[in-house]
Amino acid sequence: MLAVSDTIGVLRDVLRLGARADDFTAATPLLGSIPELDSMAVVDLLTALEDRFAVRVDDDAITAETFETVGSLHAWVLARLAL
Repeated sequence: MLAVSDTIGVLRDVLRLGARADDFTAATPLLGSIPELDSMAVVDLLTALEDRFAVRVDDDAITAETFETVGSLHAWVLARLAL
């Protein structure tokens, strides 16, 4: 099963967070809290999630709540894997 650490790894890579991501947990806030996560980075992140986890990104399935925390993003990925 996909672990939160896998989602954190994608965030680390796409946003180039390096060691800053080492302290991330499911409760870590994302949108509005990480300057690197701007609108362009969201697109890059979604593309990386598609590639890394073979999930499909439907535009209508993405909301601001998806990017509220690491945990909400991870839950979104898990939901896409279940489809």
